Amino acid sequence: MQYTSTRDSSVRFTASQAITQGLSADGGLLTPYYIPKLPGNALDELKDMPYQARAVYVMKQFLEEFTVKELTDFAAAAYGPEKFDTPAVAPVHTLNESTHCLELWHGPTCAFKDMALQMLPHLLTASLTKTEEFRTVCILVATSGDTGKGALEGFKDVKGTRILVFYPKDGVSAVQELQMVTQEGDNVGVASVIGNFDDAQTGVKRLFSDEALREELDKRGFFFSSANSINWGRVLPQIVYYVSAYCDLLRDEKIQPGQAINVCVPTGNFGNILAAYYAREMGVPIDKLICASNSNNVLTDFIRTGVYDRNRQFYNTESPSMDILISSNLERLLLTLTQDVDEVKGYMQQLNATGRYQVSDKVKEKLQQRFFGYCCDDGETEKVIGRIYAKDRYLVDPHTAVAFSALEQYRAETGDETPCVVVSTASPFKFCGSVLSALGEKNIASGLDVLDQLSEKTGLPAPAPLAGLRGKEIRFTTTVEKAHMVDAVLSMLE
Repeated sequence: MQYTSTRDSSVRFTASQAITQGLSADGGLLTPYYIPKLPGNALDELKDMPYQARAVYVMKQFLEEFTVKELTDFAAAAYGPEKFDTPAVAPVHTLNESTHCLELWHGPTCAFKDMALQMLPHLLTASLTKTEEFRTVCILVATSGDTGKGALEGFKDVKGTRILVFYPKDGVSAVQELQMVTQEGDNVGVASVIGNFDDAQTGVKRLFSDEALREELDKRGFFFSSANSINWGRVLPQIVYYVSAYCDLLRDEKIQPGQAINVCVPTGNFGNILAAYYAREMGVPIDKLICASNSNNVLTDFIRTGVYDRNRQFYNTESPSMDILISSNLERLLLTLTQDVDEVKGYMQQLNATGRYQVSDKVKEKLQQRFFGYCCDDGETEKVIGRIYAKDRYLVDPHTAVAFSALEQYRAETGDETPCVVVSTASPFKFCGSVLSALGEKNIASGLDVLDQLSEKTGLPAPAPLAGLRGKEIRFTTTVEKAHMVDAVLSMLE
């Protein structure tokens, strides 16, 4: 299996090289040359396997140079009981016969990023050995809320690595920020950026393409890589949980073999829903992919019109991990739809120069055959949280609520009652204030007392990783202008 750049078909890497490098030097995203198909009986075989075994089976299709034993050891370490609070790892909760919720927040940081970021450190450190890379890898991360903590926790004290996370100042929830700035580990760093997530993400990409900086790092014995979903090692483990969800529904006889399902995903950077698309390409019977956005609805508009335009107002919402106007992983989908690196490169050049691009009618038609886009604002998000809790006594966070809103809109518009898996991306306890407000509370407690307030309101215990934040020392207080992110990097590596 070779990996190529979305902007240059002459680029060829092995899986370990792609994971080590993270991003192509031309600014493109490293992507499998083709998507392998699951054997015809694979889903039947997988349905009775534990999550760890499913992960090995799926990832091996893309990682030819990794042995089954290596991947088995990685999966056991990444998804074991000391990391996840349920043996199912990514359980499927059924609300009714046509609506199921894939819970991806049972890991150490209570968000779906754990599903990939507990695996990535194993893939990366093994890749360093396979590629005979002896420099220390400096992992740069831009986060809209959850990736930062997930990456910090995954790479904490991992030999041969340093990790620096940038997050938008005043652009994440209080709990998300506290998770990051109290992070333990001798190889970690955190800095807030004045601006929004797109500023942080653009700044990180600029650091990657700064040749003078790369040369300086090389002199110091370092090189850059990424733990954002621009790194293929982040996207690959996400494909697993879509395969796993389908297998769970088969095993529990919620669907029949070969029966199609829809998937509804709250997404900002497009990595999560892209993984669902890749699962479909592998042979999982997924029909429609419903893309859910908050008020930052650039993806909704793109799916409906074929025009991607980030020149619009940016909103800080109650679902901050989706507060994104530049969806990096969309570039990988464009390559699949166009099969033309020059066309993709042209779109990306237009986006960089003008903030917008318009795909061809052929690409638009292909896109709309599979994807539907919907959005909702904070007011509707809270209403959905309240409705689901009142009807099903099931508590969801604001990101998951955005997805449920999208599903409601899709079904109302199309009348399609195909069984749907709604992807739940974070514990509601990471967004206590918004959830309590949605449940009718007027006086929201301050600090971490809000965890107790939500527990008392619902009878649900706060997840241990969040309750354990009490009394932790704040280690990181640096704030930088986006133009000076390089200073934070060089300071960390002194």
